[in-house]
Amino acid sequence: MAVAAPRRQTELQRSPIAGFQYHQGEAVWPALVVGSPVDLVREADNPYDSRAVSVEWQGQKIGYVPRTDNAAISQLLDRGEHVSAMITVLNSSANPWERIEFAIYLDQ
Repeated sequence: MAVAAPRRQTELQRSPIAGFQYHQGEAVWPALVVGSPVDLVREADNPYDSRAVSVEWQGQKIGYVPRTDNAAISQLLDRGEHVSAMITVLNSSANPWERIEFAIYLDQ
């Protein structure tokens, strides 16, 4: 029986989650834990940012990859590359830009 080679992950970036306060972030906050995977969803038809990539936790949108950091990630997703992400920092700060940090990985 052949065993598949383990996938290698290369960390591409760490970012705060943009727009946390405008989506489901507060509603799901009590259930979030460091290490939780989050999904990156390309929103090519987003009227505010053609490179938009939303961040979802268990199907709930909790924000976006910041506009200043989304160019490379949107291109990778558009090309069908395997990209994953996970929560790396949770902070109970009142500043929404400091609440969650996440890392994005290229899976190879």
